[in-house]
Amino acid sequence: MSSAEGFTDAASETKIDERKSLLHKLDSLILLLYTCLLTLTVVTIWLFKHRRIRFVHETGLAIVYGLVVGAAVRYGVTQDTKSFVEVVTKNVSGDWPRWPPDYLLLDSKDKNQSIEKTIAYSYKGEFSHSSEIDQKTTFDPEIFFNILLPPIIFHAGYSMKKQFFFRNIGSILTLAFIGTTLSTFVTAGILYGIVKILPNLEFFRFIDTLHFGALISATDPITILAVFNDVKVDVNFYALVFGESILNDAVAIVISRTVEDYESALTYGTDTSLNAMLFLKAVGDFLGIFGASFLVGSLMGCTTALLTKFTHIHRFPELESTLFVLMSYSTFLVAEVLNLTGIVAVLFCGICQAHYTYNNLSSESKHITKQFFNLLNFMAENFIFSYIGVSMFTFANHNFNIGFIVGSFFAIFIARAINVYILSFFLNLVRQNRITMNLQHMLFLSGLRGAIAFALAIRNTLSESRQMILTTTLIIVIVTVIVNGGSTMSLVTWLGIPLSSENNENDAQEEEPITSPNKDYNSLERPSETGRILPASWMARMWSKLDNRYLKPFLTHSNPTLMETLPECCLPIGKYLTSVEQLSRHPAMRAASMEQDNSTNTVTEAPKNSAGFSSLVGRSPGRKPDEPKEFENRLSSSNI
Repeated sequence: MSSAEGFTDAASETKIDERKSLLHKLDSLILLLYTCLLTLTVVTIWLFKHRRIRFVHETGLAIVYGLVVGAAVRYGVTQDTKSFVEVVTKNVSGDWPRWPPDYLLLDSKDKNQSIEKTIAYSYKGEFSHSSEIDQKTTFDPEIFFNILLPPIIFHAGYSMKKQFFFRNIGSILTLAFIGTTLSTFVTAGILYGIVKILPNLEFFRFIDTLHFGALISATDPITILAVFNDVKVDVNFYALVFGESILNDAVAIVISRTVEDYESALTYGTDTSLNAMLFLKAVGDFLGIFGASFLVGSLMGCTTALLTKFTHIHRFPELESTLFVLMSYSTFLVAEVLNLTGIVAVLFCGICQAHYTYNNLSSESKHITKQFFNLLNFMAENFIFSYIGVSMFTFANHNFNIGFIVGSFFAIFIARAINVYILSFFLNLVRQNRITMNLQHMLFLSGLRGAIAFALAIRNTLSESRQMILTTTLIIVIVTVIVNGGSTMSLVTWLGIPLSSENNENDAQEEEPITSPNKDYNSLERPSETGRILPASWMARMWSKLDNRYLKPFLTHSNPTLMETLPECCLPIGKYLTSVEQLSRHPAMRAASMEQDNSTNTVTEAPKNSAGFSSLVGRSPGRKPDEPKEFENRLSSSNI
């Protein structure tokens, strides 16, 4: 190698090192910027809580601070100089520019034509004249879906007030599935009529309005729920709003993906016309993806429950908590690898973890997992809302159209009204505890848009229509969070929303309440033979029966055991699936132990494994345990 070539290589390496060092400093600056935003938000939240200021929620604060920082970055930072090289394409396939290549190969030579290299440039999207810092403040959309959204969605399922959720499951499913689908098509239909009237929107197709209708139907009433929790509104209404919102997000994500697949089939298929077969296939895809994602999430949650039930990992809380977190996040990844929807899977995994796995954890792990996901949820949510404010100014390809924005507000207003008021009318025909008109008004105003809608909108901003969708979504999110969220406290008082003495915090660790014979029951509830409150809904009653007789005894240490609830022919299976911890918690076992402690006579020690429960053979399902003395004698005389 000549000295000139060596000098050229050294100079080139120096330039590359300088460039990497500059990018590293810029990345650190951006991370510091968002860290300071979160810190400022936390301090302000503390001040507001200390002063009991409730006219704005933390998410609204995060958006406002993000808007200020975004404006400062956009207009206060000097634009940097970029270098350009014009590249002439060759060997271009017929799909260009429909399918942009993954890499561009650039043949490069030094001034002396002595060194020749081929440099690969990866695909990042449409070119933008924005500054380097503007581009750095705009993250890869996959960061939201793979890192930020999973803990938020999992926390929603894990912190769900499950006993009231399942009592209102029929209404929640109706509002989430039928309501979200109605909102999607009503929004799309109204907007399609508007874009046909407005000038310069010929590029906006019906499939684009359908995509926008799907993503904007995802509600995020965290501000509303925070106020509900502070003032302790009626627990059934709280569960209705909360349950509708978390399932609504899942349904909106699956509908959005189905619309994208439908769009691909229309665009790149042999038949580019709207037809019934493609529509039916899209409906089938929706049901299949949602059902399979639900199955993956439930299976992963149940697997974690079995691992914590039949191992002694609870003796090591750090390992137990780590296993819990890894299994939960793996649910999202497994669903994505299987080409399903990870958000739906991780939601139902969180519900299963709260309903089953939580009861098997040690007290330390219960505290660790609860606080850990509370922290992740708080930080991820506030980061996303800060980012929403920042990107309002730093996103390079905004497409503002006042007519489309106003039309979108009108469309989602009408769609939400149809969703809430019409479905509530039909639900009241079968509900014993009616959804009053004031509750319907509050439910209507709880339809804020937030993180899910933004994350869906930012995934693809290549086309002009997608850029307009993102810009409009940002404005809708900012307005609804600040205006609706800030007025919630006044609306709760003005509408006379009923309050409850019960705590609206998550009850993942709480058992179903045991009631006294003289207790008055809510019209949604009725007492069972055991004194537990059971819902009046037939769907919820059937689920409660299946859950208490088979699923909980199988997946947790709860009683009665499977040896009592399974048919007599399945006794060996019941024995095998009954843990030692379950035996020690059995009421008859405890009573016998107490009698043994109080007795002065020597009592034969009971066996320490599930075989000692063989005396339960032949007991009919639902029969109460034998008296302690008889139960003790059966254990002592067992020869299995």
